Amino acid sequence: MHQKKPDWLKVKIQGGQVSEEVKSILKSLSLNTVCKEANCPNQMECFNRHTATFMILGNICTRNCTFCNVTKGSPQAVDMTEPSNVAKAVSELKLKHAVITSVTRDDLADGGASHFAEVVKAIRSQKPDTTIELLIPDLKGEITALSTIVNSNPDIINHNIETVPSLYPKVRPAAIYKRSLDLLYNVKSMSSTILTKSGIMLGLGEVQDEVVETMKDLRQAGCDILTLGQYLAPSKEHHPIIEYVHPDLFKKYRDIGMDMGFKSIASAPLVRSSYHAEEALK
Repeated sequence: MHQKKPDWLKVKIQGGQVSEEVKSILKSLSLNTVCKEANCPNQMECFNRHTATFMILGNICTRNCTFCNVTKGSPQAVDMTEPSNVAKAVSELKLKHAVITSVTRDDLADGGASHFAEVVKAIRSQKPDTTIELLIPDLKGEITALSTIVNSNPDIINHNIETVPSLYPKVRPAAIYKRSLDLLYNVKSMSSTILTKSGIMLGLGEVQDEVVETMKDLRQAGCDILTLGQYLAPSKEHHPIIEYVHPDLFKKYRDIGMDMGFKSIASAPLVRSSYHAEEALK
């Protein structure tokens, strides 16, 4: 049964000169953004704030998550000019905080870890005052690949847990809940200075106790920063929206999480993993 979208999920349509400028820069450098590929509801707002989340390693994913709008299939060859092009875009957009994510590349020996590291190196070279956040896949649990990313020394390493463990078979069939928790724990084991971050989508069919338990698991893994947002199905072919979660419950989860010891939590229906990401560093 189709549920009517509540008022708190309606986004004001934005456009204008700044967003067109951002689009032009990204197009000229042949760069992908998760803003566009994931059909993010905050895309125009972020473009108007001169920010975007860069998506490296192509725009075709090797996984089959049922919540995601990114194209699945056989990925393209890695573009070796991409790190320098991302750095150019960061410089031209005058970003104070750059967020870099990727499709999952299970076809690559290191899952794309070395490419992430090259992007960090290029940004540090061109715009050293920009803080860098990497939103990474699980790298199939490969410690060597993870250490390559950690050794590039970004300011934040984000890996989204996405949902509660009971929903993994339906929502993230190629992922493993414990493997994602272990990744966050291992980052902290390798570096005490890098902040770790994760995100949970709500409305997929989880119950409140499961969300709280997942938050506890993340804290036990040393996760510093948490985002919680409403799941919005990209199409009828994707996992259905089971529930529109009220803003009051998002606030309740934030209060519970802050009591657990998270350093920063963004929790509201339209929050996405990289939305206003720079604020977590303040």
